[in-house]
Amino acid sequence: MQLNIYFCKMENLQATFDYLKQFLTNERLEKIEFHAKESSDFVLPVVEDVYQFRNAAAIVRSVEACGFHKVVAMEKQNVFDPNWRVTKGADTWVEVEKMPRNTESLMEIKSRGYKIAAVSLEKNAVMLPHYKITEPVALVFGTEWDGVTDELLDLADVTIAIPMYGFTKSFNVSVAAAICMYELKQKLIKSGIDYKLSDEKRLQMMIRWAVNSIRSGKEIYAQYLRGRN
Repeated sequence: MQLNIYFCKMENLQATFDYLKQFLTNERLEKIEFHAKESSDFVLPVVEDVYQFRNAAAIVRSVEACGFHKVVAMEKQNVFDPNWRVTKGADTWVEVEKMPRNTESLMEIKSRGYKIAAVSLEKNAVMLPHYKITEPVALVFGTEWDGVTDELLDLADVTIAIPMYGFTKSFNVSVAAAICMYELKQKLIKSGIDYKLSDEKRLQMMIRWAVNSIRSGKEIYAQYLRGRN
């Protein structure tokens, strides 16, 4: 069930979260309120047709650890299906938006205000340590074997590469995602940019977290919405 929270007014979002709080333990509520303060969508990881479930799970885990709580999974031949044993519960907190793997999906992401940065050595790539993050960026990671496809590379505003110091010339996609997420988070912390979620987006996320934390949470949430209408 898709949570219908994105078109609620601000006061309705607060009322919804206040209602859901009664079903949370004090410990879980404190964790949600604490970690929500640092959450950000300034960096949006976009993964292209990842087929190994362990890689999918590791990406979700790394994204959550860095406080970026959304992943766009572009699917074509493979289903993005993280292994919960590897995510270690991170899938509770990270929203996965699935889209077809095509140029139209990337243009949709761009229309949301994101600069498209493909993680690739192609097209005079900027090395990650030298990349200056000044606006929201969607980081596109390619498939395990082939990297970012030419189709999506052609739409990228910039390419970013991770410096390599050995014979090996690429990291595993999940490792690359972890390195990029962490490096960009450090850059944002030091930048002075207001990179955190707006009050409205933060409440939307907290509602989703609460629902995912409650036994039969989706049913409780749906019943609450029916009672409001």
